Amino acid sequence: MSNITLEDLRPAKGSTSKSKRVGRGRSSGHGKTSCRGHNGEGQRSGNSSKRGFEGGQMPAYRRLPKLKGFQVYSHVEYAQINVGRIDALGLKEVSMETLKDRITIHPSCVGLRVLGNGELKSKVTVKASYVTPSAKEKIEAAGGKVEIV
Repeated sequence: MSNITLEDLRPAKGSTSKSKRVGRGRSSGHGKTSCRGHNGEGQRSGNSSKRGFEGGQMPAYRRLPKLKGFQVYSHVEYAQINVGRIDALGLKEVSMETLKDRITIHPSCVGLRVLGNGELKSKVTVKASYVTPSAKEKIEAAGGKVEIV
């Protein structure tokens, strides 16, 4: 096994290439117009277009619509559950704490909303941020109790 010295180190094949020497005659392949084309703005010295310039075409920042309005940062996320789902879970008390143990609730949810879709047969105590009128009616008809927290 031979030792590698600094003299043996070479760049990987194809990773380096000679720089383009423009304006050094026609035989170089980069002569005459020096890869700039014939006439026009880009062929002249000192050419630099501003950021976002698209050659006279209407630039993207002017074509696209601007955002209007504002962002509401005080938006509160609620977990939602239907009355029919409560019956299927078979719980005696429904609140955020009891539901977190049984079903997956997103961590960003801070309150519970009970909706009135489905039927309820068992007696249930519901502790929620909001209960729809139809859900409240179904819960109380089944002998349950509704508490707004």
